[in-house]
Amino acid sequence: MALYECVLIARQDISAAQAEQLSEQFAQIVRDNGGTIAKSEYWGLKTLTYKIKKNRKGHYTLFNIDAPAAAVAEMERNMSISEDVLRFMTVRVDELDANPSAMMQSRNERGERGERGDRGPRRFDDRGPRPPRRQENVAAAEGETA
Repeated sequence: MALYECVLIARQDISAAQAEQLSEQFAQIVRDNGGTIAKSEYWGLKTLTYKIKKNRKGHYTLFNIDAPAAAVAEMERNMSISEDVLRFMTVRVDELDANPSAMMQSRNERGERGERGDRGPRRFDDRGPRPPRRQENVAAAEGETA
């Protein structure tokens, strides 16, 4: 069987419980057709980059799927029929990641930006004295020639 990752975005109008129920419905379709869901993550209600079908937000869910192509095709067919699903994308992968996805990791686990290191201080007044202005250069040049 092939390995897939699928992300679906559900409408913002439904509750989180309804979004979970919707994702369970699609997972059951995969199971009925001989596949397994290795991991299912609900990412929550997130703001979309642009409006999709007049929605500004959406409930995101990730599936890691180990199933034949026919099972994934049936799941995608049901997703396209469902009015609650705004978008979905299924990608075939070489291996499934058992660790939590980047969306589920906390900010501390991903790593902080840390110190500036060898880039120097951030303050502007630490750059040293300013060069003289153009008028001062002209006045100094005239004073030297006289």
